[in-house]
Order: sequence, then C-alpha cells, then structure tokens
Amino acid sequence: QVQLVESGGGLVQAGGSLRLSCAASGRTFRSYAMGWFRQAPGKEREFVARIIWSGGNTYYTDSVKGRFTISRDNVKNMVYLQMNSLKPEDTAVYYCAVRRSPDLNEYDYWGQGTQVTVSS
Repeated sequence: QVQLVESGGGLVQAGGSLRLSCAASGRTFRSYAMGWFRQAPGKEREFVARIIWSGGNTYYTDSVKGRFTISRDNVKNMVYLQMNSLKPEDTAVYYCAVRRSPDLNEYDYWGQGTQVTVSS
C-alpha cells in the first residue's frame, strides 16, 4: 500500500504562483512514476504532469508546458508541482497519484486532493 498526502493549495491571483507538495509513504519503492492530476467543477479529471522516480524524466499536458514544473525528492519520497503564471482555468482540485507499472498507464493510489483557486 502507498499513502499520499497533498498540500500547498490555496487562493492566488492570476499570474501568481503556488507550489504543491505530495508526501508518499508505504511501499513507494515499488512505484514507477508519480503524477499530478486535476479536476475542475463539472469536468472530468485530467492529467497534468508526471515524473519517473528513476532518472526524473518528465511529461506535461500541453496546457501547462512552460508554466508548471514537476520534481521529486527520492530521499524524502516527495513530489512537487511548481505552478507559475497561474490562470483562472487552472482552478481545480489537484491530486497526486502513483503509477506502479512502466508498461500500463494506470495510476493505482491517489491522495485526497488539494484545492487550487485562481482569481481573475
């Protein structure tokens, strides 16, 4: 089992920045990658970014490229999402998740989420 706890959400004006953190505990050594997702009111959950534990390879959805940066601290079992130049359309609940398999694009464990609200 893996436990995930997100933090760092809040209210920010458009153009501002926030840094989300995700603390992972449990059997994280069996994890292949960590991802960030978000869900806005009335919309489906969408992928934001992911990072592979070993090597740090990253991948982003187009709408956040150049504004968001995902990073990890392997020693502390932490994953971060630095969000700059925030826009109102970034408003959502943000979740971190664990992907165990390099072959299956499936995320097996999820945190409880942290709210990000961007005012115009």
